[in-house]
Amino acid sequence: MLAESPKISALIITYNEMGYIERCLDSVSFADEVIVVDSYSTDGTYEYLLNRPGIKVIQNPFKNFTAQKSFALAKASFDWVLFLDADEIVPDALRSEIKRTLASDPEEVAYKFPRQFMFKDRKLRFSGWQTDKNFRLFRKSKAQFEDTRIVHETLEIDGTTSCMKEKLLHFSYKNYEDYRSKMILYGKLKAQQDQAKNNRFSYMKWLCTPLWKFTYNYGIRLGFLDGYKGLIICYLDSLTYIERFRELKRLEQAYRRPSLAQYSTARS
Repeated sequence: MLAESPKISALIITYNEMGYIERCLDSVSFADEVIVVDSYSTDGTYEYLLNRPGIKVIQNPFKNFTAQKSFALAKASFDWVLFLDADEIVPDALRSEIKRTLASDPEEVAYKFPRQFMFKDRKLRFSGWQTDKNFRLFRKSKAQFEDTRIVHETLEIDGTTSCMKEKLLHFSYKNYEDYRSKMILYGKLKAQQDQAKNNRFSYMKWLCTPLWKFTYNYGIRLGFLDGYKGLIICYLDSLTYIERFRELKRLEQAYRRPSLAQYSTARS
């Protein structure tokens, strides 16, 4: 007979998520507490959260994804944490698997969730997303976000891990401009990460990496089988790398450029 499932803290970070956060919150209603950290939304998300029963909402300025998620993690009351993005939904089958797994008193301290990428409300079956998995359920006492990654954050885990069978629904693509803006933001954050690691700008990488990523996802990872959806996603995903190296070049130039004070000192 299974023991009673341990209590769960559901954590979500938001910025302008009206139209998506509602379904996300509905899907984690089984959690014992739900905490949302909002980056000062301007579309009514914060006001909606304030009026949503059973939700603890905190506003915190956005620095980067890792910092924001670490801030949210520190607010969790319970050891088991379910960390979702606002555009993700826990279907009933996955909810049951989570409860059943935790009630079995597992040795594992963290679980990856396979994710089903949704192009609006249609499934994207290929385009590089078919093997997408991320850690979403873990023990707070056994995991922390790696502080050297500021985008596509990574967990440092002390213990054994596993993967759920049921899929998390990922509604990342709202419309073309929204997804494009997201990819550009990711590219700029990756450039900052590159600079912190002393990775240098290269024209060869700027020219070849986006082309290779598009070819890989659209051709080798069968994006062409997703039709027009695959073409859009593979192009926009490659845009991340275009923006990444463009921003890295800008950051390097800004670093090398002497300040006005330095220029005045040199002249005197």
